[in-house]
Amino acid sequence: MIEAAIFGLGRWGRALVEASGGGLRFTRAVEPSMEAASGFCAQQGLRLSTQAEVLADPAIRAVVLATPHSLHRAQVEAAAAAGKAVFCEKPLALSTADARAMLGACRAAGVPMAVGHNRRFWPAIRALRGMIAEGSLGQLLHIEAHNSNLNSDSVTGGWRLAPGESPGGGMTGAGLHALDACIGLFGPLKRVTARLMEHPPVPAPRDSISVILEFANGTSGMMATIRATPFFWRVHVFGTEGSAEVLGETEMVVRRANAAPERITFPAEDSLRAELDAFAAQVEHGAAPAISERNVLATMIGFEAVVSSINAEAPIDCDEP
Repeated sequence: MIEAAIFGLGRWGRALVEASGGGLRFTRAVEPSMEAASGFCAQQGLRLSTQAEVLADPAIRAVVLATPHSLHRAQVEAAAAAGKAVFCEKPLALSTADARAMLGACRAAGVPMAVGHNRRFWPAIRALRGMIAEGSLGQLLHIEAHNSNLNSDSVTGGWRLAPGESPGGGMTGAGLHALDACIGLFGPLKRVTARLMEHPPVPAPRDSISVILEFANGTSGMMATIRATPFFWRVHVFGTEGSAEVLGETEMVVRRANAAPERITFPAEDSLRAELDAFAAQVEHGAAPAISERNVLATMIGFEAVVSSINAEAPIDCDEP
């Protein structure tokens, strides 16, 4: 089992700790609000530490980052220099340049790195990826993705609402999941056209983002994300032989010509445990990363292009990953 440290014990950091226990076990935690985190750490058997203490501890083989986005690059580079494997929550960075530097630092240090996109591990998404790989939908033509949630009503301040930490409204939160799903299934983007619409009242964020996607392989797509509406997840792939629509973690609807829609339900799985176990396999056994470096960069390039398109109110071309 890999002994690891968690950096950041906000809502998501705590969820990662609670999901661990397969191939990875947390024993240390780095959290500025030590007093607020002390009860959770006592419950989970975590020793509150400084970053320097964690990086100097030879027993710690990996660090998991659930910290503000702007801190990721410095923390990844420090961990790599200390010989620690790194798992970083999405978004990996706020710019592609930083993402390339972080991946390069881990590569140069010879340490594994993984990025947390847990929805790639949802059973229905994995099944959809398999259908695409086997060609059962025919020639791929188009993809649509949507992700909305109610988290914004509980976030009325702090770093997650700061433009410097969370550019593009809801893109760094729910929106990035939808974008990554599209790129994970259809590959890198060629061009994006995005629009952000903001709605009062404040301070609770109420905004919607719509994006037209043009993929490097010649296919098309659309994605949207809305904050402050009930949770909804949809990824719909259209091909010449049929379409497959994922609704949530375990449900898929397959449509083919001259046939009734087929609704498929998959057994539920813990996607956070699955991505942490995949990372542990990288560290312990040298397994390939669940998300390739090229794919990680493709999502970062797409994310940066969406934010740039929102700000410029114009289409933005995407670089090669």
